[in-house]
Amino acid sequence: MSLTTESRSDQAGREMNLVTAVNATLRQEMQRDESVRLMGYDIGPIGGVYRATQGLLEEFGEERVIDTPLSENGILGTAVGMAMRDCRIVPEIQFMGFFYPAFGQFMYTLVKMYERSGGNLEVPMTVRMPYSGGIKSSEYHSESTETYLVHTPGVRVVVPSTPYETKGLLAASIRSDDPVFFLEPKKIYREGKEPVPEEEYTLPLDEARYVRRGEDVTVYTYGAMTRHAKAAADSVDADVEIVDLRTLSPLDVETILESVKKTGRAVVLHEARRTLGMGAEVSALINEYALDRLKAPVKRATGFDVHFPGHQTEHAYLPDEQRATDAIQAVMDYEF
Repeated sequence: MSLTTESRSDQAGREMNLVTAVNATLRQEMQRDESVRLMGYDIGPIGGVYRATQGLLEEFGEERVIDTPLSENGILGTAVGMAMRDCRIVPEIQFMGFFYPAFGQFMYTLVKMYERSGGNLEVPMTVRMPYSGGIKSSEYHSESTETYLVHTPGVRVVVPSTPYETKGLLAASIRSDDPVFFLEPKKIYREGKEPVPEEEYTLPLDEARYVRRGEDVTVYTYGAMTRHAKAAADSVDADVEIVDLRTLSPLDVETILESVKKTGRAVVLHEARRTLGMGAEVSALINEYALDRLKAPVKRATGFDVHFPGHQTEHAYLPDEQRATDAIQAVMDYEF
């Protein structure tokens, strides 16, 4: 799983931002496969809270774009049943912080169905969820609790960080026979555009990618934090390598270890809470399998172990370029 895919910003295509790429991919997959159906609250005439499904009801009709009551538990449970009856269903949960009412369906039906049926029942569904903070929203609208998902066997967890990545990863997710949680970092829904090919393509669901190559220190990150990693890399006097984890489950362990064995230093940057977050897992992997290559202890730059704060103080909670820079500088300055 070591081969990675760079973002193709130099490639010809239509200029898209991240949410436009979501919309284009959903349309493409629905045109390609009649079994693909969408489901969720307000995804029909309104086009979704972020307009990710805008125009799809008019094009594909209410049999394939199903506007539901506001019931996350009902949406996920119904989607599991439809997936078991040959639909390739793409439910939308408006915000990750409202996923918890559906946690019973997640644990008791979705993630265990393949195992409990002895491999006879597949659940091909892609749960789309806007997640993370940075838009000064209200309570439960800025959660970054991907660890709950990653900790549970039976699902893939995917996080794009660019429009190009979004199209390739979302198409691959919808075509996968495994259940996938596709976490869309809403802070960067409309931050920046890049050319995205009009033609179909997919990206692997189990590979990290190198955002940039370097020799002195590796920064592991994903989603909206990738942009802070790039800004920090440009501000320090060090040759920084950036690895976008891209798939949080399964983790691309080979690429993680390959990079740190070269640079000898590692920083993990994410906005989720620190305790038992992705930083803890990546750090443990490095200590378990590459300890003898380290020139400094692994450093984590993360959110804090508190509930996501109100919009007045979210700037103090969220990691940014400065915290990423400080973490990189700390491992560069460290002496045993």
